[in-house]
Formats: sequence, structure tokens, C-alpha cells
Amino acid sequence: MLLIRGRAGGTELTGTLYEPGERPPSYRGAPDEDAPYTWVCDEFYEVESGGQVQALDGREVRVAFEEPLPRGFDARSPAVEAAEEHLRTQFARLGVPADEVEIVVEQVERPA
Repeated sequence: MLLIRGRAGGTELTGTLYEPGERPPSYRGAPDEDAPYTWVCDEFYEVESGGQVQALDGREVRVAFEEPLPRGFDARSPAVEAAEEHLRTQFARLGVPADEVEIVVEQVERPA
């Protein structure tokens, strides 16, 4: 399993890439196909009121979260590329340029 983080403006968003042999979470909207790689990550956007307050570059931003976005892939490289693009897109929704988002990929071994 890979944890893939996007960091910018003093905050971060982390998604999970499940690899072959790992079981991604099962919930409404999860992919039905048996893709070897499954990316799961929240989506969010800025709202005028409500939402959750986040600090971003020294300002408060109200953020509303959508259900996680699961996507299946046949190979690791396209899955990681899509994950990175997804993270950059979420920050762009808050006005952060894509080149300011630091991407960190961490391999995590799941307990047996």
C-alpha cells in the first residue's frame, strides 16, 4: 500500500493506493472491477460558509469534503500519476498552483 500525500500552504491531503493482493475498502461508490491498483482519496472544495476550517498559507479556508474518489488501474505507474494529479487538482480548487504542491509517496506494509 502506498500513502500519497500532497502538501502545500501548511496543510496536506493523503490518499491511499492499494496494490495487488491488498483489499481496498468496500463502500458505496467503490470500484466494482477487480483492478490490481485502486486509488482512494477525498475530494474537497472551498465554500463560503459551513464546511471545515483549514489553515492555508496563513489564511482560514472553509472546505467541504465529498465522498472518497475510488479509481481502478491496471498498472502502478499510471495509478501513481493519477494520484498525484488528483492531489494537485484538490489544492487548485483552493487556489494553490500545481507547482507549489509537494508530493510525497510512502510505502506502507499492512499488518498480516
